[in-house]
Amino acid sequence: MIARDLADADGSTGAIGSAGTPTFAVAFGGGGARGLAHINVIEALDELGIRPTAISGSSIGAIIGAGMAAGMSGRDIREYAIATLSRRAEIAARLWRLRPASFGEMFGGGIRLSQFNIEKILRNFLPDTIPDTFEDLQIPLSVTATDFYGQQEVPIAEGDLYSAIAASAAIPALFRPVRRDDRILIDGGIYNPVPFDHLKDKAQFVIAIDVVGGPEGDIGKLPSSIEAMFGASQLMMQSIIATRLRTDPPAIFLRPSVVKFGVLDFLRVEQVLRDSAGIKDELKRAVDAAITYVEHKELE
Repeated sequence: MIARDLADADGSTGAIGSAGTPTFAVAFGGGGARGLAHINVIEALDELGIRPTAISGSSIGAIIGAGMAAGMSGRDIREYAIATLSRRAEIAARLWRLRPASFGEMFGGGIRLSQFNIEKILRNFLPDTIPDTFEDLQIPLSVTATDFYGQQEVPIAEGDLYSAIAASAAIPALFRPVRRDDRILIDGGIYNPVPFDHLKDKAQFVIAIDVVGGPEGDIGKLPSSIEAMFGASQLMMQSIIATRLRTDPPAIFLRPSVVKFGVLDFLRVEQVLRDSAGIKDELKRAVDAAITYVEHKELE
């Protein structure tokens, strides 16, 4: 029903925001491979004929959000993600292209164990559709990073796009921090895992998608050091999200079914998409309910 109503408003299922039609903005949260579920959300928005007036993202949400902001459809992103991430040979080939050209390049900045250059990785893995700058995107995008020494959140919405989304996704101990604008930046989820507050006053309805999850496993088994590190980060992020929801919640807040997947389970892209497919109908119902509620309030 919503898709038909929005299409009738301006004769298409594309741009939303004509007179009398509702507007939406979308915040995509961080969560590593769990964030592949955002693709189902984009497909649902496409099916509803909703083109967001603005997008915000943190970590994997910044990456997926950049694809949508660049004009990619949910189907485009799905096909690209499966083709790129589901095959070990394809991943190995792309990582091979990232090898240092010389020993000088390898050790020029000192030996950094388990710290990969995420900006180089993104440039080798993301589609050519994504432009170099925020200004060349089709939909306004804001991503969040964390200023390591400044001890504060840093929203980024202009200039070089790749360094911004790299900073937003620079998970500590896995990716090296990103230097940008005289700051040392790390994972945006540290301060703002689901940046729906970036979208205040950007649309009538803000949709926020949380894929952070939490530690899962057998209570009788001690977690490994890596599992404990990622699990502790998830607990911290859920605490931040809970606080923000109490103070200024978005119109729609949803959590796809992704808790059983690990932060680095990118090879399981097809399973993540299958298991989180229910978010599509959940989002459609939430959009319908939000619009119906506002219409009833206006009639009172």
